[in-house]
Amino acid sequence: MNPIAGILLIAIGSIGAASFYVPFKKVRLWAWESYWISQGVFAWLIIPILFALIFVPKGELLPIIKESPSSAKLMAVFFGILWGFGGLTFGLSIRYLGVALGQSIALGLCAAFGTLIPPVVAGDNLFGSTAGILTVIGVAITVAGIAIIGFAGSLKSREMTEEEKKAAVKEFALKKGILIAIFAGLMSACFNFGFEAGKPIENIALAHGTNPLFQKNPTLIFILLGGFITNFVYCGFLNIRNKTYRDYISSSGSVLLNNLFLTFLAGFLWFLQFHFYGMGSSKLPAGMAVFGWSILMALNIAISNIWGILLKEWKGAKRKTMIVLIIGIIVLILSTFIVKLG
Repeated sequence: MNPIAGILLIAIGSIGAASFYVPFKKVRLWAWESYWISQGVFAWLIIPILFALIFVPKGELLPIIKESPSSAKLMAVFFGILWGFGGLTFGLSIRYLGVALGQSIALGLCAAFGTLIPPVVAGDNLFGSTAGILTVIGVAITVAGIAIIGFAGSLKSREMTEEEKKAAVKEFALKKGILIAIFAGLMSACFNFGFEAGKPIENIALAHGTNPLFQKNPTLIFILLGGFITNFVYCGFLNIRNKTYRDYISSSGSVLLNNLFLTFLAGFLWFLQFHFYGMGSSKLPAGMAVFGWSILMALNIAISNIWGILLKEWKGAKRKTMIVLIIGIIVLILSTFIVKLG
């Protein structure tokens, strides 16, 4: 076990996750529902299978899937469907709040619930060991960091004119965005429940010679299939209602290729968080493993806020607001290492 290497691997995935929305800025002439489901096809259907084929021993993926308990596969898909509601509204929260504030609120709640609920459901006493206590403390610090960043967002909202808000985030809507982000955070925690349900699939993968670094890749296929179902139904509904299904057939060849490339890139960056999360969590000692989810979410938030600064989402905010934001980012980063004290 190498906890430092584990955290660094998770951090690499966080860079991809926090950056995935950036390519959407260059998508042309497509409605939100069109480019969102396009990246979903890549992120939730194609790439998980592709990565599993690459990183699982040759010829073993189908036997792993066949031998895995049906209950584990169905529960992974079920939690994926629930997570899909979170993933769907997560995209909306960024749409209305921007990369920085939207990810901060949604992922902060996702970190707290995704880290704490699985061991509680399993009957673990988090206050019965040093590692458990540090897990609770670490999550509490994560939530504190989220609160600080959220406060910075409220300061930003008061300081900026409506024109400045719209210039930074085209469809900025604070109240609507916060409500959506809260719902997204709660439902997104189901992704970690999917990993818990998929433990039997991981065991089968290990029995077939899969490197422990990649043991979660087969499980990802089922979780993300569930997420795709939810998003496909909703985006398909919007495509029909808004008649934006024409986006796929009326775009010129250059626009179509541009948008497909950018949505593929977005999907690829998004998927990296869970590929490297699987690698990193396999390096964490048992006492730290439960905290891995919170590490991933906290790093995602910190890096997304750095992107928010680079994309000028905080342009026009006062110095005090920026100081509060930076303090929040530092608190989040520190929270990922607090468990090392044990």
